[in-house]
Formats: sequence, structure tokens, C-alpha cells
Amino acid sequence: MSTYKDLTDALPARIGRPNKFAIPPAYFDADIEPLIEEYGTLFSNLEAPPACAQDSKTPYKDVVALGTAIARAKGLDAETAAAAGRISLGIFFAETGGEQNIGNVRSKKYKGSLQTGVREDRNGRRKWAAIKSKLADLDPALAARDVEDETRAKRIDQRYNHWTAVRNGLMNAHAGLFAQLPSIRKMLPDEIDQMKFFQLIPTPTRKALKSGDFEVYRISSPRIMGYLRNNSIFTFGKADRAKKSATYREILDAMWLYNRIFARAQAKFDEIKAPE
Repeated sequence: MSTYKDLTDALPARIGRPNKFAIPPAYFDADIEPLIEEYGTLFSNLEAPPACAQDSKTPYKDVVALGTAIARAKGLDAETAAAAGRISLGIFFAETGGEQNIGNVRSKKYKGSLQTGVREDRNGRRKWAAIKSKLADLDPALAARDVEDETRAKRIDQRYNHWTAVRNGLMNAHAGLFAQLPSIRKMLPDEIDQMKFFQLIPTPTRKALKSGDFEVYRISSPRIMGYLRNNSIFTFGKADRAKKSATYREILDAMWLYNRIFARAQAKFDEIKAPE
């Protein structure tokens, strides 16, 4: 995509037709779609779960249930907690493409349904223990399910039990921001933008949120810009990589690789919540 973007920057007439991956045509030649599909299949095979992995029969519902319950424990109302469940499903799709218990061929550190490291997983487990009794009062059925999967995962890395991996991952990195969902939803009414928000590095994002004008808040730290590039934002082509700063609106718009992923998560959430 970098090479193609450099080409279309020099020769705009080479910008082709739309593609099935919803990548801006200036970045992607639609003729290579079959090659990208083969590449995706290869990665899926390489990232297959280990033999010890403990799947869930309801992986998507689990993510939504955990995100919603955590938000309720943070004191959010039912509507806002439901938004936390939807966002949690978006996070799951962004981290794994919606596949549970996967490995990671690009990293020896990050594993499982929310792609956490050992330290992150333990930190999330500790934070979960702190709200466990409150959750038991709010949702006894969920608490019973938690006991069941804790017991089931007793002899394995908890990152390879789908329930505990999602639970610990959400508690480690995302639950702290759930309490700010009312402000986030007000400043970013678009639901896909809300999912993107939770994929951004927390510290500067919190500062932008506190500024009162999130979308125009500008990032200029070389370290943060480097983080964005490492996460496929301002990554492709010399012009994008040369950016030394960006507003949060520009950052959200540049997260186009996530659009298709989050649309899938949104559709799955709507399916889960549809009346039976």
C-alpha cells in the first residue's frame, strides 16, 4: 500500500476503482484483492489457537456481556453500559478479527482473545477481583459463569480461555475509560468513531478528552506519532509518514483500515441485540 500510495501521489490518474476491503483507492490496487485474501488465510492458519485453548460457544455474546457488566459496575446507566458492550465487541474484532484464543505470529508477547501480554493479563485479573463482589450483586448469572471459567482455566494461561482473556483484557486497558463514556459519546456521536477512540493510546487521548474540544486537539509528540504509524495510522506512503502532527479528527479519519472491522462488529452487535 505504501508503494501504491507513492505512485498515486505522483500520478493521480492511476487511482483505480473501489475495493472490497473499503481501503481508499489511492492506497490500494483492487486487482490484487485475491492475493490479499490468500495472505489473510495464511495468517489465520499461522495464528491458530494452541491445543490447550478453551473456546466459548458464545464468544461474541460473552464480550458484550462482560463489557456491559463492567460498565454497570462503574456506575453507568443501562443505555451507556450497552454502548460499552458494543465498543468491547469492536475492540475484540480489532484485536483478533473476531477469532477467539488466537496466537500472534508477529509477537511472542501478545496472545489470546484480547491480545494481551502476561503483565497486562495479570493486571486485569487484579482489577476484576476488586469489582467482583459488586458484579455478583448486579448480575448473579454472569458471576456464576465467571466462577465456571475461572475453574476451567485453573491449569492454563488465562489468556487462552476466551472468557477470562476478554475479562482481564477489558479490565486492564479499557474499563477505566468506560466511566467517561457519557462524555465520549457526546463528543463523538458516530458509533464507529467511538470504537476507534478505544484503539488509541490512552494518555494523550485522555488529555484530548479533557480539553473539551477533542477533534481539534493536536498531537505533535514524535513518540505518539510513531505509535500511530506502528498501528497502521499515517503509515502508508511517504506523504503520510512525513506527518509530524495531526488533530484527533485527522487521526480518526486516517483509521480507515478499521472501518470494515468495526462495521462487522457493529453488525454482530445488532444481531445479538435483535429481538428473538
